[in-house]
Amino acid sequence: MNSAEKFKYYKQIIEDNLDFGTKLVHDQSKNVGEAMLYSLSAGGKRLRPALVMSACEFAGGKAEDALVHALAIEYIHTYSLLHDDLPAIDNDDLRRGRPTNHKVFGEAMAILAGDALLNTAMDIMLSDTVKNIDCQDLFKRKVLATREISRAAGVNGMIGGQVADVENEGKKASKELLQYIHENKTGAMIVGAVRAGAFIGGTTEEELEDLTRFASYLGLAFQIRDDILDIEGDAAKLGKNIGRDIELEKSTYPVIYGMEESKRKFNELNDAAINILEKYGERATFFIDLIKMMSIREK
Repeated sequence: MNSAEKFKYYKQIIEDNLDFGTKLVHDQSKNVGEAMLYSLSAGGKRLRPALVMSACEFAGGKAEDALVHALAIEYIHTYSLLHDDLPAIDNDDLRRGRPTNHKVFGEAMAILAGDALLNTAMDIMLSDTVKNIDCQDLFKRKVLATREISRAAGVNGMIGGQVADVENEGKKASKELLQYIHENKTGAMIVGAVRAGAFIGGTTEEELEDLTRFASYLGLAFQIRDDILDIEGDAAKLGKNIGRDIELEKSTYPVIYGMEESKRKFNELNDAAINILEKYGERATFFIDLIKMMSIREK
């Protein structure tokens, strides 16, 4: 299958198993399970889980070997969006083309649903890892993958970037701070996804180093594209309101660098990401094509 078909294949696996963790919710707490599934099933690119599975295959494993960790990273990503939309942070009412979680279930349940998604992600990764405790090599690889995802989601990853983003609303951030925000708020989870999948697949040190550099460029380019789309995008295609960064006075690449320089930087990062993996030939075809697909995305 070509790269577009492979991406659809990964996405379908995730769609078919989205309720894996929500099935663990006790009937007495079914409302939070419904709130979790509402945000999970609202759609989305499923980029991060696709990266987990594709990196696993790149390193020599099977996509299905990394399914639980792929689901977990989508749970964490969804929780972060759910909490971002809350009145205390971005106060948004539209996400993935649907009313945001707190508009449907109320603010308290939305907070709890986000908490539940994060904790369920950790639960299912650790449960999946423990199943392999008698196979020392696979057990170790899944422990490393779980650590990568949990670290990427934490205070020195996504949350750290979000803290800096929130604290600097209404201020003009330095170029160094802007890079820190983007590399952590968005980039950390993309790097974590690739590294986690690579560990599960049995990566070599050289492969892991190259994949990490590739993912860091991809993550920064992905966020710059988001910054651009928040100004030039179509709300109907994006499934969320545009112009929110300007309303919230956030520091973005177009604000700090201007639109022309942002687009130049975006293309430069894409080229750099491709150059890193070209030496792997056909093994890297999906990743290289993914860069090209992401570069023209409209949502």
